[in-house]
Amino acid sequence: MSITGIVRKVFESRQLELEKHQNEGKVLQEAVLGRLIAEAKDTEYGRNHAFATMKGYEDFVRHIPVNTYEELKDSIDRMRHGETDILWPGRVKWYAKSSGTTNDKSKFIPVSQQGLKRMHYKGGFDAVAMYLQNNPKSRLFDGRALILGGSHAPNYNLKGSLVGDLSAILIENINPLANLVRVPKKQTALISDFEIKRDKIAREAMNKNVTNISGVPSWMLSVLTRMMEISGKTHLEEVWPNIEVFFHGGVAFTPYRKQYEQLITSPKMHYMETYNASEGFFGLQNDPNDKSMLLMLDYDVFYEFIPMDGGDAVPLWGVEIGKNYAMVISTCCGLWRYEIGDTIQFTSTNPYKFIITGRTKHFINAFGEELIVDNAEKGLAYACEQTGAEVSEYTAAPVFMDANAKCRHQWIIEFAKRPADLQLFSDLLDKRLQEINSDYEAKRYKDITLQHLEIIEARENLFNDWLKLRGKLGGQHKVPRLSNSRETIEQLIALNERKEERGERKEK
Repeated sequence: MSITGIVRKVFESRQLELEKHQNEGKVLQEAVLGRLIAEAKDTEYGRNHAFATMKGYEDFVRHIPVNTYEELKDSIDRMRHGETDILWPGRVKWYAKSSGTTNDKSKFIPVSQQGLKRMHYKGGFDAVAMYLQNNPKSRLFDGRALILGGSHAPNYNLKGSLVGDLSAILIENINPLANLVRVPKKQTALISDFEIKRDKIAREAMNKNVTNISGVPSWMLSVLTRMMEISGKTHLEEVWPNIEVFFHGGVAFTPYRKQYEQLITSPKMHYMETYNASEGFFGLQNDPNDKSMLLMLDYDVFYEFIPMDGGDAVPLWGVEIGKNYAMVISTCCGLWRYEIGDTIQFTSTNPYKFIITGRTKHFINAFGEELIVDNAEKGLAYACEQTGAEVSEYTAAPVFMDANAKCRHQWIIEFAKRPADLQLFSDLLDKRLQEINSDYEAKRYKDITLQHLEIIEARENLFNDWLKLRGKLGGQHKVPRLSNSRETIEQLIALNERKEERGERKEK
């Protein structure tokens, strides 16, 4: 029997427990809420919001407002300075550094010991449990796991307290036994300079028997590409003949899928999406033939959902299929009715399955068109399919009305494989957006309100250079896909033009 055949038994009881997600969603979530309230009732936040007297969800809603980071920031900062029993019992020593808000460059999300155990590591365990259940012939544990991570740094110089990427926190606290089956070594995994780390990871992992990889698609692709350069090979299975699965999350996989399929041609290769964020672990793709994910209901996360078309937050048992919601969470890390910033849409309520549709702040609605990231991903996928193009990175923003009342959407796209006819690609993208978004279609009618979109072709590595200038290369940092503001796209256009000008001068 293989090592995987022996280890597989560890996951069997959990596979049976997960069946409760099929028809006990409300029961599971009510149990989570009761547990969170009971554990936090003696914290400062619990005392201020009458946790001790709460009888259920109605009391919870009545006493606690929906929060953004700004509302919890002062409490989190006190926790970072070493104060105890503020949002969660005891002292929280770890803080996941996430992309900033309107007022701050970064957010610092508390990560308690309970959060590590009951959310993040539990999610990783369940990902393997589901994968093994779906793949009875798997040899996952007969080789190594390549796990990408970011880096961390001291928190206010407090002993034992650190801030950093969530992935770095997970690597730092992982069970030492796991280090026996993962690469790279911990010292390499936590290097802060991504370009140095990428090269070291590629060299360390190249001669190992890697069967599975985990990380953000964009950064993993960069590491694998470097390994191909060093090895001189064309396909990943030439380096790792037993590679069988990529556990991916952090950004949408659609723009990268074709590049991975070209890099890994093995018919036994699988892809499994995970929804893990700095704030918690929320979903897993439990069916390889269904792109939607199963909402994980028995972690220490209580969910609520705010309809994007207006209305109050509803609990899980109040959601409707096909409706766009902003997700609100309460967790064992001390986030209470916290609006995470992601939008989702349920595809099923028995069990509760969903797709991520975008970000509450990452959309374009400058002219009433309500373009969301899900629309953009589908439009790009269609244009790529029709033209054979491949998109590496992109962002889009509005060009506001000029003196002649002309306005449009402007896209800057970095192609892994450029289309032979960029205008055709642009036409197909615009056409598909009209087909899947009636508001966009209405605004595009006869070019009266919104004119044809514009595409600027980005030079190679433009988006990586932009991230590097901001100290955000690697880790879990992402490029905002859509924005009502022109700040990001203007910076990218300027950087694109500066490099092109230098290139022209060199040629002369």
